Amino acid sequence: MTDTRVPSAPGAAPPGGEGLAQRVLRLALTERVVLLAVLLVVVVVWFRVLGDGGYLVAPYDVRYLGNALESMVPFALLAIAELFVIVSGRGGIDLSVGAIVSLAGMAFGLMVGEWGWPLLPSIVACVAVGGLLGAVNGALVAYLRFPALIATLATYYAYSSLALVSNANAPISTPPIVALHSLTRNVHLPLLPPVPLHVFTILVPCAVLAWVVLSRSTYGRSLYAVGTNDIAAGYATQPVTRTRFTAYVVSGLLSGVVALVTVAQFASARPDAGVVGNGMALPAITIAVLGGVAIQGGIGRVGGVVVAALLVTWLNAGMLLAFEGSEGSQYQLLALGLVLVLSALLNTLALRRYGRLA
Repeated sequence: MTDTRVPSAPGAAPPGGEGLAQRVLRLALTERVVLLAVLLVVVVVWFRVLGDGGYLVAPYDVRYLGNALESMVPFALLAIAELFVIVSGRGGIDLSVGAIVSLAGMAFGLMVGEWGWPLLPSIVACVAVGGLLGAVNGALVAYLRFPALIATLATYYAYSSLALVSNANAPISTPPIVALHSLTRNVHLPLLPPVPLHVFTILVPCAVLAWVVLSRSTYGRSLYAVGTNDIAAGYATQPVTRTRFTAYVVSGLLSGVVALVTVAQFASARPDAGVVGNGMALPAITIAVLGGVAIQGGIGRVGGVVVAALLVTWLNAGMLLAFEGSEGSQYQLLALGLVLVLSALLNTLALRRYGRLA
């Protein structure tokens, strides 16, 4: 009998399965944490090699990497905030997170530094202010159906202005505020370099809580369903409007937490803390997309966002050592733009080729 089977092309996957190269490609595209972990190792090894060769202005060692985590905390928290709103779908995005950081931080500074409120009630009130400002965004987007881009851009301007006029454009640096800087001191743990305290007291608890909410709660399942297809979610009796509104409230709450972090880091409540320079919103969105959050909605994981924040932090830290003066910070912007384009491209490729992204 004549064999009528078509010969396989060289390098093609064997019948009934994938070749090794195809499996590696699929894993790299669909399992974002794996890809980010590999890139993280490459970045650290590359800058260590440059440092050993004398091409950096200072050592790129474990102590330096530990200190760099101080700048990771606010951006990782805001990237998790963006995760909630982007996953909620319908063009979800929050451009106002940096402005909320500024306004909530000034409210906290007034409460503690000017009005003499006790610390714990002031902390709760600061986070509540962030949640209230996020609720305004949520009402505009979920209930009034404003496009998220326009709504949060408008509130960005409004919140930034209120932060500036709240104390006549002056920072609040009274002794009770300055004393909060001790909350960001480095701690020494066995087998670890010195690490900022708020990595363990703020970032880790918030990241774990966000993971539990998204992965283990009814609300998390509803959020992914609404973000994937809100019409189908509505037919399935999911509370579409309330779910999307809550995502913006969560974003505001996390921004309020970041306001506390920035006040402690600067030892001052600054009216431009979240909007100075290029602001906090765009880097947070970049980290979220790099971490595997699909801009179309319905896809994203906390683990990917946290690893992406670590990758961007240590990449930026290395670039600061690779250039003298202010050139390093200028090239950071270039790197951030390239990272955003690459991450969006990877997300699109993964969804088109494999129909999923984790």
